[in-house]
Amino acid sequence: MSENVTPKLVATRGKFARQSWVIERTPLVIGREADCDIILNDPKISRQHVRLTQTADGHFQVEDLESRNGTWVNGVRLKGSRLLEDGDELDLARMVTIVFVASEITEPLAPEEIQESYRLRLDRNARRVFIGDREILPPLSVPQYRLLELLFDANGGICTREDVVSAVWPDDVSDGISEQAIDALVRR
Repeated sequence: MSENVTPKLVATRGKFARQSWVIERTPLVIGREADCDIILNDPKISRQHVRLTQTADGHFQVEDLESRNGTWVNGVRLKGSRLLEDGDELDLARMVTIVFVASEITEPLAPEEIQESYRLRLDRNARRVFIGDREILPPLSVPQYRLLELLFDANGGICTREDVVSAVWPDDVSDGISEQAIDALVRR
């Protein structure tokens, strides 16, 4: 690692996602205790969870400090210590993912930031649908929009047949709505 590189740690998953810390000196201890260099206040993180040190040749290594819930590097359980390479993922207690990044490398996006560009958005007043900044064209029919609105508001929850019928066809009798009519709506 060259001497002019200032590495950093970037949290990409967990409740600390989008936070980053420049490694200005070592040793650097990560844990939930107040005297840690990076404090991750979460009960699943050990008081002193991991330590980063710099070797004589300028490389960085990570050492698990006998944490209760463990540390993984790139999906492999860390026993003792190992050298870090650019882009290595540290997974602390399977709760927080932190990426080791050299300063000349592009900082990784947190999953929430990636998802934002694909996020579904409804303009309820105009009955328009967007994915990210792109509008869905041609526009959905009124029944299609009502179905999408119901599913969107359920936020991953279950919608029964009765929920669908009353949201999409509020003025019709539910007995007159066939399964084929619902299937046809879902196809688009």
